[in-house]
Amino acid sequence: MIPLISPDQPFPNPRPALRHNDGLVCVTEELTPKQLLAAYPQGIFPWHCDEDYVYWFSVAPRAVLLPAALHLSRSLKKSMQNKVYRVAVNQNFAQVIAECAAKPRPEQHGTWIAPEFQAAYTALHQLGHAHSFEFYNQNNELAGGLYGVQIGSVFFGESMFAHEADASKIAFAHAVPFLAQCGVEMIDCQQDSEHLRRFGSQLLNFDHFQAALHVLTERPLAQNMGSQIIVDNFQVA
Repeated sequence: MIPLISPDQPFPNPRPALRHNDGLVCVTEELTPKQLLAAYPQGIFPWHCDEDYVYWFSVAPRAVLLPAALHLSRSLKKSMQNKVYRVAVNQNFAQVIAECAAKPRPEQHGTWIAPEFQAAYTALHQLGHAHSFEFYNQNNELAGGLYGVQIGSVFFGESMFAHEADASKIAFAHAVPFLAQCGVEMIDCQQDSEHLRRFGSQLLNFDHFQAALHVLTERPLAQNMGSQIIVDNFQVA
């Protein structure tokens, strides 16, 4: 039986859900920043909602990226050298999450980033715990990006979008060293994929993942991320 928890109840241990419920930990009747801040340090995240409930999941083993292990392919490095672009952080969070919600996904009908999700994560952004990374093309148009949740020295990646080739990859390639500079020590990628493995992600069993979360979500950043331009090569010869 899947538990229904109230806003004031703690989230249940996700391990039984991983064994028996395909990772479905619990359901709630609302989605708030307080719930998000309580769930992520336990390895739990919201993944779906309908008219009545929000569904909270966990995944194991867990795909993570340690910033020092970031790998960039030769083709991506070439694209980064040849394109004219700007990458910024936290300059257009609302549009990034809206673009992620609107982007069609293979084998998915509709989007899991419902309006309730956009509202909750935007509120979390206003509290300083959700961040966007944006790729602007040579016409200064938002052409790609990603967003995620930051608690302590962990960044929990949520979703990305791209309207042109390599836009989200370039945003991610610049986001990782920027996050490391701010003090982020682990990026939770949630789902294992070939795309993320190319960037250097690895799998952690759930015990090791939760142990890392226990330490790192309590470790403050070295510096705040703020809202700024990370790289700008608009000025070309």
